[in-house]
Amino acid sequence: MNWSTESLWLEVSVVSALTAVGNIVLGHFETGKPRWKRVLKFFISMGLIVLISTTLGRAWAFGFLGALLLAVVYIHAVWLPSKGINGWTAEPKEKYYKLRGWKHPDSSTNR
Repeated sequence: MNWSTESLWLEVSVVSALTAVGNIVLGHFETGKPRWKRVLKFFISMGLIVLISTTLGRAWAFGFLGALLLAVVYIHAVWLPSKGINGWTAEPKEKYYKLRGWKHPDSSTNR
């Protein structure tokens, strides 16, 4: 095991960059999620990558990230469309919000 913090900078940088770009580009799909959950997701992701990298090695850590990427592709390319939701645009918004368990911002009780 290599416990040197110098060897973890690549993993930390990649996870941080993915999180930053993801929040900037795709954050509008998470409008109904509380901010504390988004922050917790980052720290859990970072902790898992650091744990995997320090115990199993960098290749396993990046393999884990690759597996997560494949899961995301499956969800957006197969699972969401099977629910009648566009995996790229999350439309129709009503179905997307209902699937996530959120109240649609345009919905009102006076319809």
